[in-house]
Amino acid sequence: MAGFDGDLGFAHVLADAADDITMRRFRSLDLRVEAKPDLTPVTDADLAVEESLRNVLSRARPRDAMLGEEFGRTGSSQRCWVIDPIDGTKNFVRGVPVWATLIGLMAEDEVIVGVASAPALGRRWWAARDGGAWSGRSMTKATACRVSAVSSLSDASLSFSGLSSWERAGKLTDLLGLSRKVWRSRAYGDFWSHVLVAEGAVDISAETDVTLWDLAALQIIIEEAGGAFTDLAGTPRPDCGSAVCTNGLLHQEVLSLLGGPEPD
Repeated sequence: MAGFDGDLGFAHVLADAADDITMRRFRSLDLRVEAKPDLTPVTDADLAVEESLRNVLSRARPRDAMLGEEFGRTGSSQRCWVIDPIDGTKNFVRGVPVWATLIGLMAEDEVIVGVASAPALGRRWWAARDGGAWSGRSMTKATACRVSAVSSLSDASLSFSGLSSWERAGKLTDLLGLSRKVWRSRAYGDFWSHVLVAEGAVDISAETDVTLWDLAALQIIIEEAGGAFTDLAGTPRPDCGSAVCTNGLLHQEVLSLLGGPEPD
């Protein structure tokens, strides 16, 4: 496992700073919630986390760029930190503990570090390129993540995002078709679906209507756990607007059912 030094260690420092803010604001009676132009909620905690991480980055990594959900991109470096201050804001607002800060580092078009920190669950997942994927409360108390060995859809567990997003994407029929072929389906949603694939508890996760900051940190965690990550068309990038994560063994069959390319 990679040590505390370098980009992965620094990503954990950022996650610690985010956790301190989010846990102080989670379920607070004076939490402020506003609607963004796309009508999705944003809280004072979302804004405070991104502002704090931007300040830390500007001092510690002034040459690196940053892309955040709330304030966009700053800097022009090919090294760019991609941050979602709270993935699962609707859960955060309602007091549901399934939300996380997502921190990814990209070098040009490749994600090289990813951390997903879910402090209300007492869990964190992370990976660095060629360093494996890990989960635990901290880097010193970690276990390796590994995807499942399930090779048949009839034995597979599927997790997905809300049905309304699949309907808007014109993919609801495809999703329902896949759900009829698997052993079990649940809508855990957001980051939770994907990290469950990384640790082998779920075999397939799929999501539409997502952006780079929703997925950058998760792609490398899935891949370093031995899984496959693409969009619905089979492109292995986190900036295509959708995500399909599997244990790898099921990937082509899942893509064919969700409207992607047919298996070879």
